[in-house]
Amino acid sequence: MREDFKQQMEEELKYVDVTLTDRQIEQFYRYYELLNEWNQVMNLTAITEMKEVVTKHFVDSLALKKVIGDLENAEISVADVGTGAGFPGIPLKITFPHLKVTLLDSLNKRVRFLEEVCERLDLENVTCVHARAEDGGRNKDLREKFDLCVSRAVANLSSLSEYCMPFVKVGGYFEW
Repeated sequence: MREDFKQQMEEELKYVDVTLTDRQIEQFYRYYELLNEWNQVMNLTAITEMKEVVTKHFVDSLALKKVIGDLENAEISVADVGTGAGFPGIPLKITFPHLKVTLLDSLNKRVRFLEEVCERLDLENVTCVHARAEDGGRNKDLREKFDLCVSRAVANLSSLSEYCMPFVKVGGYFEW
């Protein structure tokens, strides 16, 4: 792992009150490498430069902690709708390994990438689902099953609410 990667992660994560172990930082670095490797054969993200990936993908994904609060101790299930390359779901899972995370995306090739990431990073309790948000929200196995539904850069807020709210159980949250 590059030392500048580790330093940048540690420095920027202070802004969102997150501290990672060396193993977690290594997982983020491996995720970064996989993202760039797979991005050469399929379009996962336009942001590939290391410093920008750290800031705009990893730390931005973890900024959710400022809104949700105690993710360190919460036993919650999270749905990441329209996850794409895994943001914010994978960074949340790496940082808070006890979370049960479901990553939902409409493109099967992205789902295959997410499965590879989870396998290579030894992430447990992650389910990768190939489905459109509209269809997933009608699926009895996914509808009203999650404590928290997150999404990033999928649609305008009114459309996003329609996509995400069906996943949230009574008393749960939707954050964008």
